Amino acid sequence: MAKIAVFNQKGGVGKTTTSLNVSAALSRRGYNPLSIDLDPQAHLSYICGAAVERADESMFGFYHQSKPLTQLIRASSGGWLVIPAHVELSKVDTQFGKGANVLNRLNHGIVRENLNTGRPIVIDCCPMLGVLSLSAIFAADRVLIPVSADYLALKGVQQSERTLKALEHVLKKRVARRYVITRFDTRRKLSHRIFRELLERYGDEICHTRISENVALAESPAEQKDVFAHAPDSAGARSYDELVEELVRSGFIEPRPAA
Repeated sequence: MAKIAVFNQKGGVGKTTTSLNVSAALSRRGYNPLSIDLDPQAHLSYICGAAVERADESMFGFYHQSKPLTQLIRASSGGWLVIPAHVELSKVDTQFGKGANVLNRLNHGIVRENLNTGRPIVIDCCPMLGVLSLSAIFAADRVLIPVSADYLALKGVQQSERTLKALEHVLKKRVARRYVITRFDTRRKLSHRIFRELLERYGDEICHTRISENVALAESPAEQKDVFAHAPDSAGARSYDELVEELVRSGFIEPRPAA
């Protein structure tokens, strides 16, 4: 099934919020997803109740000690599976460089351990373009790019698009992608303008579902909950449920196999 890297080179656009709530929405639909936290800040791991104190119990153990991914899987508080991050992940770039072996290690691990059979994988990327974010793109077969509804976010989109295009000759393919607008405020003209500009530039790769600016989305991380567990009737919960519905309907995420 789908291996989705949630990626943007600009910080503060809602990558972790999107990784968290897309995983939660998939879980609610019976998909049994696996979330992989590749951001050394480990915010996704914390919110999911899957944070670890020891670096070797996180994705750092996979890179540094070649631990099997299956040994690192933990259950999230929301009921789906998570492989946590740790601050020590920030050392991966300096320790391993950017050779093909390290960039393909995550993909090889997922395939070797058969983690992708019957379940989608959602990878939360760090904003810095290095071994971790490149490994996520190498492992993924599609990329979901959150774009906050502000002017500087447009610059981030252009930078991310250039990166993906530059990787095409290495990957020998064009990675499927979708852009999703986050922090969308229907009262602000700028939000509508940014959506129109992206739609004109990227067409069918823009999700029509827009993630509303919403108090529940801002509050839920403090409660260590996804938005569905924190405020299931909120606009934020509806937005992410509609986003996953759109991604499934468009074929970006495969329909769940019948039991």
